Amino acid sequence: MKKDLMEYQEAVNVFSALKEEPAFMLALRQQALAKINELALPQIERAKFHRWPLLAIDEDVLNGQETYSENVASFDQIDNHPMFVQQDSQTIFEQLPQHLIEQGVVFTDLFTALQEMPELVEQYLMTKAVPFDENKLTAAHMAFLNSGMFLYVPKNVVVEEPFEAIFYHNGDSKAHFYKHLLIVADTNSELNYLERFISQGKAAKEIAGNIVVEVIAKEGAKVKYSAIDQLGENVAAYMNRRGYLMRDASIDWALGVMNDGNIVADFDSDLVGVGSHAEVKIVAISAGKQVQAIDTRVTNKASYSVGHILQHGVIREKGTLTFNGIGHIIKGAKQADAQQESRVLMLSDQARGDANPILLIDENEVTAGHAASVGRVDPEEMYYLMSRGLKKADAERLVIRGFLGGVLTAIPIKTVQQELVDVIEGKLNA
Repeated sequence: MKKDLMEYQEAVNVFSALKEEPAFMLALRQQALAKINELALPQIERAKFHRWPLLAIDEDVLNGQETYSENVASFDQIDNHPMFVQQDSQTIFEQLPQHLIEQGVVFTDLFTALQEMPELVEQYLMTKAVPFDENKLTAAHMAFLNSGMFLYVPKNVVVEEPFEAIFYHNGDSKAHFYKHLLIVADTNSELNYLERFISQGKAAKEIAGNIVVEVIAKEGAKVKYSAIDQLGENVAAYMNRRGYLMRDASIDWALGVMNDGNIVADFDSDLVGVGSHAEVKIVAISAGKQVQAIDTRVTNKASYSVGHILQHGVIREKGTLTFNGIGHIIKGAKQADAQQESRVLMLSDQARGDANPILLIDENEVTAGHAASVGRVDPEEMYYLMSRGLKKADAERLVIRGFLGGVLTAIPIKTVQQELVDVIEGKLNA
C-alpha cells in the first residue's frame, strides 16, 4: 500500500538536521508537509498525469543513506566563466571568478547558501514567485527537496560572462530528483544564465522528478535565461519555472524541452511591476510513447507590461505534446500587451498534438492576440525538396529546421542556439 506522505515527518526532520538547515527552512518543510494532503494537483489542460509517480519519495535520501554512483559526470572547463555542476544531490564543481566574488555575486549550492546567508535566501525562497502551498506538487517540493542552487547578483552589478549550471541525473539512481534553483537579480543588475538537465544511464524503474526554478528580477534588472532539458525516459517530472518581474525588469526565456520521459510543466512569468517585460521562447520534441504537456503563462499585473510567448514543437512516432498558452491581463493593467503563438508539427499518423490558446482579459485599453496551429508536414514542400534530389529523411529534416528556426533565431545567445540545434539533430536522428 502506498505510504501516506505525512508519515515522512521524522525523515524530513532528520534530513534538515543532516543539512544543518536554519530553523525557518525546517519550519517551511513542516508546513508544506502538513499541506500536501489538503491541496489538489496543478491543473494542466488536456494532460492526464494523475497516475504518474510524481510523489514517489525515497526515504533513504531523507535519512542520509543515499548511495552515489561511482561514475561521476565528466565535463570540460573551457574558461574562467562562472560554473556550477551538480550530480544528483552532490555538488562536484563550483567556479566563480574573483572579481565577481569581490562585487558580492553568489553562485553556490542551495544548502551552502542556507547556512551562510539564511536571511537572503529566506526573503525569496518560495515567497514571491512560487508559493509552496500553491498545489500538491509545490508543497511536496518544499517538503522533500534534496538539492539545489542559489545565484545572487547584487544591485547595479552587470555580469558580462554567462553563468553556466549543469545538473546531472544518474539514471541508475532510485532516489527522487527534487531540485530547487533560486536566482535573484537585484535592482538594475544584468546577467546571462545557461542551464542544462542531463540524465546519464538508464534504469527500468520510473522515478519522481520535481524541479522548481524561481527567477526574481527586481527593479530594472535584465535576465537572459536559457535552458536545455534532457532528462531520461525513467524520470516522470513536474517542472515549474517562474519569473517574478518588478518595475521595468525583463526576462528573456529560451527553453529547449528535449526530455525522453513524461513531463508536465508550468513556465510562467508574473509581470508585477509597471513596464516589466517577458519574452518566452520554447522548442520541444516528443517521441516514442512520451507525453509532454506544457503550460506557458504570462500574467500582466501592471500597466505597460509586455508578455510574449513563442513556442514550436515537433512530435514523432506515438508521442504526445500539448502547448497551453495562457495570457492573462489583470484589471488595472492598462496599456498591457499579451501576445502568443503556439505551433505543433506532427511527423506520424499516430502522433498527438494540441496547441491551446487562452486569453483572459480583465481590462480595457490593452493589446492582446494569439495564433495556434497543429498540422503535418506540407506534402508540397516535401515534393519540392525531393524533386531537387533530396531523400525523404533529409527533406523532412530541412522542413523541421525551418519550422523550429523561427524560435531558434530568436534565442539571444548564439552558443545556446547552436547547442540546441545539435540536441535537436540528435533527437530527430534517434
